[in-house]
Amino acid sequence: MSKSVEVSWFSALCDDDYEFLGVPDPMLASSWEHCRNIVLAAEKGGFDNVLLPSGYTLGLDTTTFASAIAVLTSRIKLLMAVRIGESWPPQLARQIATLDQISGGRLNVNIISSDVPGDKMDSEPRYRRTVEAMHILKALLNGEHLSIDGDHYKIDLDPPRIKTVSGKCPPLYFGGLSPAAKDAAAEGCDVYLMWPETVQGAKDLVDDMTARAAKFGRTLKYGFRAHVIVRETEAEARAYADGLLSKLDAQQGEAIRNKSLDTQTFGVAHQAELREKAAANDGYLEDNLWTGIGRARSGCGVAIVGDPDQVLAKINAYREVGIEAFILSGYPHINECDMFARYVLPKLEHGRLEV
Repeated sequence: MSKSVEVSWFSALCDDDYEFLGVPDPMLASSWEHCRNIVLAAEKGGFDNVLLPSGYTLGLDTTTFASAIAVLTSRIKLLMAVRIGESWPPQLARQIATLDQISGGRLNVNIISSDVPGDKMDSEPRYRRTVEAMHILKALLNGEHLSIDGDHYKIDLDPPRIKTVSGKCPPLYFGGLSPAAKDAAAEGCDVYLMWPETVQGAKDLVDDMTARAAKFGRTLKYGFRAHVIVRETEAEARAYADGLLSKLDAQQGEAIRNKSLDTQTFGVAHQAELREKAAANDGYLEDNLWTGIGRARSGCGVAIVGDPDQVLAKINAYREVGIEAFILSGYPHINECDMFARYVLPKLEHGRLEV
């Protein structure tokens, strides 16, 4: 297990930062200043990458934020989420190339298979459109002539003059649990991102996706998205986890979960299943894996909770089954960023993911 891993933090561009889950705090609301400070803290703390999420109804515009934060940072990579339903892929290619130039070659891209705002597309054609969009981005950003006669895009086009620093398409990160999403990832992305799973569940998903990608003659890297709570002792970490939920009631939690556009996806349903399995064990799915955050958050709703050695051991267990990139977060995000940077990150051999 000598291979290094990429360790990323998360900037709360989509109104997702709290001291107490379910209790909005104006000081933690998504704003340029707050989200900027999270990214700067992650760079100072030594993280390799930072996820800049995107939601149409929530928070800040990600592309605009990425262009601004790129000139305030010098080392950390920027994993910019883009919603395919809101983008015209050739224009998106120019935006990506420009942003990569501004950042000095530090841009990665998280592809989201979104709808067009105000419209609704069935899952399977939406994912097929996403595969076509990934093909377009790769062709144009690799400097190739684009000729596509797809179900969703019919384009014959030379690449734009502006290129990325490397002259290649940045790594495309992508996730999803439905059969259509898995096939889209196997065909088009570079890094398959999963939401929290048990260690065995992560292994099963890696094995599944490896087999799917092989059918397209491809190989994938694997990333793991989770929250984290690390304190000097396990008792302190568990107490902090309990405190996060101390002001939440069931109706508040349901309202927060339903704000997100992804509430009906396979992934969200699976996170709910994990919470149900853990209900009889104080919300712990297995050692140091706590599902309580999912009571007040749609999507990624599980945290690694424990002392520094326990959190490190859990991360290493996921590394053993094939995970090479971790995207972590915690509440409040600046505070937990500092905790992880102090207690765990120095013990990990880590660096940018090579794709």
